[in-house]
Amino acid sequence: MSASLQMSRRIRRTPYTACVEKSGITGFTVVNHTLLPKAFQHSVIEDYYHLKEYVQIWDVGCQRQVEIKGQDAEFLIQKITPRDISKTKIGQCLYIPLINGEGKIINDPILLKLENDHFWLSIADSDILLWVKGLSTGMGLNVKVEEPDVSPLAIQGPYSEDLMVEIFGNNIKKLKFFNFNYFDFNNTKQLIAKSGYSSQLGFEIYLNNSKLGEKLWDTICSFGKKYNLRPGAPNLIDRIEAGLLSFGNDMTSENSPLECGFEKYCALSSDIDFIGKAKLKSEKNIGPKLKLCGIAFGGEAQSACTIPWPIYFNNLKIGEITSGIYNPSLKVNTGIALVMTENLDKLSTVKVKALNSKITEGVICSLPFTISKNYELINQIRY
Repeated sequence: MSASLQMSRRIRRTPYTACVEKSGITGFTVVNHTLLPKAFQHSVIEDYYHLKEYVQIWDVGCQRQVEIKGQDAEFLIQKITPRDISKTKIGQCLYIPLINGEGKIINDPILLKLENDHFWLSIADSDILLWVKGLSTGMGLNVKVEEPDVSPLAIQGPYSEDLMVEIFGNNIKKLKFFNFNYFDFNNTKQLIAKSGYSSQLGFEIYLNNSKLGEKLWDTICSFGKKYNLRPGAPNLIDRIEAGLLSFGNDMTSENSPLECGFEKYCALSSDIDFIGKAKLKSEKNIGPKLKLCGIAFGGEAQSACTIPWPIYFNNLKIGEITSGIYNPSLKVNTGIALVMTENLDKLSTVKVKALNSKITEGVICSLPFTISKNYELINQIRY
């Protein structure tokens, strides 16, 4: 599809959009009603190799925050996630699926604990702010829920730490994965987490002042020249290879945490009371009907999967590829798929029908693709 995105005031810009537009952007998408850069002047394969070797700057200002603050803040958050958050420490990040009363995923944000009564949900693409506000009002909780002026900027790649040290100092090296601290920038304190939507070393700067967006971007680009920094975006090849899921693509509000392999994030045997718990317990007793997994398949090299690609076994459709693309390192097409669980123990090879492609052979793999036990399987269908 080559039609351009028509801008309007309903699509929000980020504090970095003007810089992105000067940097050779060739394509945007929209997440949380906000622009997300998707492509610059290089192919997805070129960006994949660059990400693995150097460092990139990503405008991920679309990753909006839902701020929950007040006496009942932790109580409210525990109500909306099956994951036990009681041991989360100040300065820690935590991946938490959010579910509705039917036990289905409605978002999968990163929780940041700023204080004992102060949290951010760094959300995927759905209107969680309205849902959390509604719950807090309906339950009569002593809590304030709002969207703060916070716009993340991601620095990803092997040289990300070297670059960040030059700008924010040596204390950057003390950050542990999925932890955050505060660092000085232009006489302000900025929250920086060791995290990011890639398989590489990386950081996310949660800029809390939109007016500083262009200065932050320009500063990073200036210091990044010697590290071959260039603007980029979350890379589909790298994401699939690492087994990183995308809400709205790999799972939707029709899927449960158990289908997506999140059982370890579901405190079903505890006395924690959360929305949808009864439904999840019932599903666990019966067993989920679908399972999210990896898939590798042959045939011609595929560009990005934009509509689900069907998977067949014994001429019966047993699932769909939700995200897929050719992986130049593995020399095979790779994807993330939802497959019927009743067929999983029978599967040896399957058939895949990618867009504008002949039916080709594939194998179900574990995620991430980088683990060694996948290679023997992938070798069966590599072309």
